[in-house]
Amino acid sequence: MILTKETIRERIDHTSVKPDATKRDIIKLCKEAKKFCFRSVCVTSSRVKLARKLMGRNGVVISVIGFPFGAASTESKIFEAEKAAKDGASEIDMVINIGAVKEKDWNYVKREISRIAKAIKPIGLKVIMEIGFLTDSELRKACKIAKEAGAAYVKTSTGYGPRKPNVDDIKLMRRAVGKDVKVKASGGIHNFKTAKAMIEAGADVIGTSSGIEIVGVKNIKKEKDISGSHE
Repeated sequence: MILTKETIRERIDHTSVKPDATKRDIIKLCKEAKKFCFRSVCVTSSRVKLARKLMGRNGVVISVIGFPFGAASTESKIFEAEKAAKDGASEIDMVINIGAVKEKDWNYVKREISRIAKAIKPIGLKVIMEIGFLTDSELRKACKIAKEAGAAYVKTSTGYGPRKPNVDDIKLMRRAVGKDVKVKASGGIHNFKTAKAMIEAGADVIGTSSGIEIVGVKNIKKEKDISGSHE
């Protein structure tokens, strides 16, 4: 598929995970996702029930878990993930335990990912790596561990880490997981050029709060007509 502003929208997880996001913000997010035919909406776990109501039965709702630092206990992450799934989440984006990765406690990392992935089946689990804290070697190993533990995706970052992802990060992650696991690029992706570069480097999905800026606002009438068919 040729990547254009029309085709890239189907790869965008339209996101609102700021700590000060209000109910009005989530309503706006879901309306925009429908209007512009984005892949999904991504919200915090406390907003899943509202997003599910707004997106309807067939809309894709993603919940972040252990967000944004990943340092919560495995048990609390499982509880949060199960509650989000019960509230209507279609997918779960869980922040890896960064400290455990830095300590090279791979048994802990693998066990946590595996337990959460099993707890939410058949919902798919994305594992957020928070690349800015990791060396290339740590990122590569963490991606391989996530694949072994049953993750459906590996994801670059929360947007709250020390740096934005780049194409080299995506290429490294793609090589680490191969074709069986998908890659989500997120954090600091605010325009079409950057989003396109991430996909060309190997990303399957783009997580961003700037979806409208990426796809542009041309042909609004057509977008409204399309969104009506998704109600």
